[in-house]
Amino acid sequence: MRTYEGSFDARGLRIAIVASRFNETIGRRLVDGALDCLRRHGTSDDNLSITWVPGAFELPGAARRWASSGRVDAVIAIGVVIRGETPHFDYVAGGAAEGISAAANDTGVPIAFGVLTTDTADQAEARAGGKAGNKGFEAALAAIEMANLFAELPKEL
Repeated sequence: MRTYEGSFDARGLRIAIVASRFNETIGRRLVDGALDCLRRHGTSDDNLSITWVPGAFELPGAARRWASSGRVDAVIAIGVVIRGETPHFDYVAGGAAEGISAAANDTGVPIAFGVLTTDTADQAEARAGGKAGNKGFEAALAAIEMANLFAELPKEL
């Protein structure tokens, strides 16, 4: 029996972060968390790219572009969607999740979902370096693990 597992060694990995400017104060803290994780695990700044998009709804297009480029081993999508008084939250959060999932499945390149979908700004802040940790860090860790796992898996299963 063969077991496949990704490692947390990011040396040599090429990673693109695609981040939303909407709710930018919290989003930047998530990006900082992702960068901290990537650097701690061995990624050099020469192998990192950050692309800023207007909002979470635009994340899938930029993530797909990076994943299709052949220039990265993984992508990290980072954004913050906070529930408001209208159904706009549902459309934006759902569109971002579905689009990012489709981009990952269509390209075969791992795209980590680092998009916060919270009811309040306080909840978002808690997940961007507060008492709930930093979900940007966690998304970067998932990207590292998945990039290494995909490199280990046979191309055709």
